Amino acid sequence: MNTTHDSAAPAAPTSRPVRGGARTLAVTSGKGGVGKTFVTANLAAALAARGQKVLVLDADLGLANLDVVLNLQPKLTLHDVFTDKATLDQAILPAPGGFSVLLAGSGMVEYSRLTPDIRDKLLHIIDLVKPRFDWVLLDTGAGISDVVLFAISMASDVLVVATPEPTSLTDAYATIKVLATQQERRQVGLLVNQANRVGEGRLICGQLQQVLQRFVGPTPGQTFKLELMGEVRADQAVRQAVLKRQLMLEHFPGCDAAQAIKALASKLLG
Repeated sequence: MNTTHDSAAPAAPTSRPVRGGARTLAVTSGKGGVGKTFVTANLAAALAARGQKVLVLDADLGLANLDVVLNLQPKLTLHDVFTDKATLDQAILPAPGGFSVLLAGSGMVEYSRLTPDIRDKLLHIIDLVKPRFDWVLLDTGAGISDVVLFAISMASDVLVVATPEPTSLTDAYATIKVLATQQERRQVGLLVNQANRVGEGRLICGQLQQVLQRFVGPTPGQTFKLELMGEVRADQAVRQAVLKRQLMLEHFPGCDAAQAIKALASKLLG
């Protein structure tokens, strides 16, 4: 496993908002390039199609790419709200797929590390949007930096996206371990993206759970559950949608990957 992540993991707040309003789900990953933002956008569309009022907040501060995935060119972003150049209402935009987005400005070096000011502003925005939506999806950055871990800490639930590649699984393990130990989470969801065959997600989830149990269990009251929320098999339609900057659920709704995302939405809605 990647010992660099394990030893250098920064501290993160363990308390999470429990106030009423939207269900908050952080979609995160151990490494970049696993399709996390693509999953988030299409999951938002799947939830919206089920009658849910959904906001996707681009919490990947400084390296945002949700606008690229959705082919949006925003005039106003989270940065403008932070600097009082725009109101929250002005910065929340409609997105393809019937949901709303609050985009972050890309390349903002000042957001690469967590300051008390950024922390307070993010918490304030979450408090403002939760009463207005059924779901708030936080599209976080990858890895276990303090900014990423704080964004995750604001959510009641977490979905870790990983691919079957060894580097992705190693980094997913490191991320989940930090969430279990530092944020004291007792349950984390796993989505295996780009699975090569049916059942690969269940196999991977079982292997990760086995390794994690050594560190976060089996002490009484400290059991940890890694729940497989779904697997998205490798699908040519995904590549086409990414290259065309289109929502897969809108343009390829019948493909296997789209069906998997719809199944994930159904599982989340119970």
